[in-house]
Amino acid sequence: MRRLLVILVFLLLALALARYLLRLPPNDGATPSHSFVPGPDTRLGQALLPQATAHPGLSGIRPLWPGIEAYAARMALARAAEQSIDARYYIWQRDSTGLSLLQELKAAADRGVRVRLLVDDNGTPDLDAELAALNSLPNFEARVFNPFSLRSPRALSYLLDFPRINRRMHNKSFTVDGVATIVGGRNIGDIYFARDAEIQYSDFDVLATGAVVGDVATDFDAYWNSASAYPHDLLVTPPPDLSALDAAAAEVLADPDTAAYARSVSDSRLVQDMLAHTLVLEWVPVTLLSDDPRKALGEAPAGTLLATALGPLIGTARQSIEVISAYFVPGREGTERLAFAARQGLRVRILTNSLEATDVLPVHAAYGKYRAPLLSAGVEIHELRRTPRTEAERNALGLLGSSGSSLHAKVFAVDRRAVFVGSFNFDPRSVWLNCEMGFWIESPALATAISDALDRGATTTWQVGLDAGGALTWTGSDSATPLSDEPGSTAFKRAALALLGRLPIEWMM
Repeated sequence: MRRLLVILVFLLLALALARYLLRLPPNDGATPSHSFVPGPDTRLGQALLPQATAHPGLSGIRPLWPGIEAYAARMALARAAEQSIDARYYIWQRDSTGLSLLQELKAAADRGVRVRLLVDDNGTPDLDAELAALNSLPNFEARVFNPFSLRSPRALSYLLDFPRINRRMHNKSFTVDGVATIVGGRNIGDIYFARDAEIQYSDFDVLATGAVVGDVATDFDAYWNSASAYPHDLLVTPPPDLSALDAAAAEVLADPDTAAYARSVSDSRLVQDMLAHTLVLEWVPVTLLSDDPRKALGEAPAGTLLATALGPLIGTARQSIEVISAYFVPGREGTERLAFAARQGLRVRILTNSLEATDVLPVHAAYGKYRAPLLSAGVEIHELRRTPRTEAERNALGLLGSSGSSLHAKVFAVDRRAVFVGSFNFDPRSVWLNCEMGFWIESPALATAISDALDRGATTTWQVGLDAGGALTWTGSDSATPLSDEPGSTAFKRAALALLGRLPIEWMM
């Protein structure tokens, strides 16, 4: 017993020493910067500011449904930028679309545009060389949110500082010249823009101009200047090598599949229509909901959480609540609220990933515990199937994506009158741990489109039900009889789900 105690004390001392030696550098030398005040001295400002003036207090929105359209919108806006680009993302992958967008940001900086790029350290494990190179440009600054104290292997940082490292910046926004922004569920990478042939995420963004863009700019500044945002050169100081980024981009261009994406950008009329005042926008009230960046340190003041604001908005529902969430873990309180709404006669409909479509098994295990209570209260649950098999099925989701094999969108619609679109999943991690953001959009047209898309998407989902004995069943559009075994499950997976469902880890899901 004494030997075990000595070993334990030694391990604790070693851990304390490692935490001290591998601690983050002081983050007190970062120069604060702020968003530029938009004006008519840019082409986008000249085109969009008069429209905003004509719609005081409102925002012009345009949904970006297909991945290729969402990619083209970002590329086109970056090419049109004349003053500033402020981008922040949880994941920025080092792949075709990720490298192409980095190259476009570099081109903007080269022509004098101020580029500020804020990325979460967990979602950019292989971009240090590229970020260091870009950071050497006079007009480009990269910052890393909540960085790992150990650069490689990063996972060891969890042993040194788990409570902090377990909190991430999940926000996603792309703002150009202070007058146009893109906010939604997409990170940057091939799988988010329908570029990856094997895995494609069904996702959703919104392009916005008008009143809400200023709120996004203020929110970006709060994150950019927060204690958790570290200048990249404080963490990594390899010799900047811009030729490496150029070489990687050239390799992307050499890929035959890149041609279709290049055409999508050149064919995009988004910016041209903006400048010509012919871009169709819906002018509606839009509210930015965003967590205080101090949430990343566990220090967010009471009442500043996004979930605190979102709950009452969803609670205004009188006819329907429709939730599209890639990772859906409602917890006991969320289950009770949704079940109560269904018992009051509201139509409560959920779309999430099936077991065969999910990419996080522990999340599915946590979600699985709440299916039966929700169903018994009258809540409808639909689970996206892994791969739609026909062209008609691939197109059935319509507004939610053309060929997604896994759901990544985070959308809530209420009464066919208002919609939330953003980074927030309906799970404990989004509520308590990750920094999140999104738009509350008071648009009956968009809310109705979401609801109609769910109607059309029935052929691409399993509808979960209960049999006479209270056991779960799964019914597909091509199923004559309900299935009693979860689609995509095996004996091993069922055992793993049962075990994971009993572990006290739901708070991290």
